[in-house]
Amino acid sequence: MKRATITVLAAGWCVSVATIGTAQVGAPAAGVGAQPAAGTPAAEAPKTEAASADASPRPVDLVICLDTSGSMDGLIDAARQRLWGIVSDLATAKPRPALRVALLSFGNDGYSAEDGWVRVLQPLTTDLDEVSRQLFALRTNGGTEYVGRVVHKAVQDLDWSKDAGAMKLIVVAGNEGADQDQTFTNPAVCADAISKGIMINTIYCGNPGDSIAPGWREVARLADGEYAAIDQNKNDVIATPHDQKLIELSAALNGTYVAYGPKGETATRNQTMQDSNAASAAPAAAAERASMKAGLLYRNASWDLVDAVLTGEEKDRVKLDEVKAEDLPEALRGKPAAEQRAYLEAKLAERTDLQRQIAAETQKRDAFIEAERARTAQESGEKDFGSVLREAVRRQAAKKGFVWEK
Repeated sequence: MKRATITVLAAGWCVSVATIGTAQVGAPAAGVGAQPAAGTPAAEAPKTEAASADASPRPVDLVICLDTSGSMDGLIDAARQRLWGIVSDLATAKPRPALRVALLSFGNDGYSAEDGWVRVLQPLTTDLDEVSRQLFALRTNGGTEYVGRVVHKAVQDLDWSKDAGAMKLIVVAGNEGADQDQTFTNPAVCADAISKGIMINTIYCGNPGDSIAPGWREVARLADGEYAAIDQNKNDVIATPHDQKLIELSAALNGTYVAYGPKGETATRNQTMQDSNAASAAPAAAAERASMKAGLLYRNASWDLVDAVLTGEEKDRVKLDEVKAEDLPEALRGKPAAEQRAYLEAKLAERTDLQRQIAAETQKRDAFIEAERARTAQESGEKDFGSVLREAVRRQAAKKGFVWEK
């Protein structure tokens, strides 16, 4: 087993030699959670889902497959932090994405050999806090890494969108040969993925010049995807003076959620727990999570009455008078309907104000990171993995009609 230690960045994963298709990767456009290029105009403050409904949401299914063999702790730590920046950037796309995320693990001796040491930890879901919970529960454990097997399971077992305009992506990351699986070979599984409109991006955690790297590049090529090689020994953490303020605003944002129904209490605790998990990984991760929570893709209608009743698509909203009394929070039980709605509208107004504050603070944070990179001349040599992946996703999204406005 190769020794692989990935150093986690505050603003992204680091790559030294990364080839993403044939295009040259540039700086991503500004937005909540994205890193704006120097001179990019400030993004507008976030709007509520109802106010920004300029087009019907378009499905985006993002499936993350992580190698959890014994040497991959660094990769897992990086995934825990970079999820939020990628989601935040997707939130700035038009038409608005309807994002679902799934998480699979492979190469873990604790899994069944009959399943090729692969496990679906989280099926496709809109619940980003649950995805985070699963990420932080991951542990490494020896293993044989079958890339073909994890791709096959992702393609066959997940409930992919049937929408013809959907963007469907698999991201596979690992550090051993990508062609070890002789039962489900890469040409076969990639052909199956493409036949279903699913693109595969590969991340090789090793030297891009070694003998293993071409196999990872080939998987991406066969499935119309993007390839990158990560420098696991690069230490490039950028803390900012804005991180703590974003963490405080994120905590305040939690106070605007009104839990209801059977999931309410558990989901509320999980929301707070994932804030704590991000902060324990790095203040920068918690700051990026704050930016993500203020974006359009963080919606919790299954347990939050504000989202269920007031935001989202009109056809999907819950009618307040149809919510069972026992499912209402204590603050709303027995109150007249007008008073209940006024309470929720006040919470939405408070949330919108906090979202604007988070957006403003995020812009300051992004500007600080950009200036720090320019000062240390990092942009001239090595690329941040978060930026590389965002650009890859953007190029793929363009094929489906998504655009990012400056």
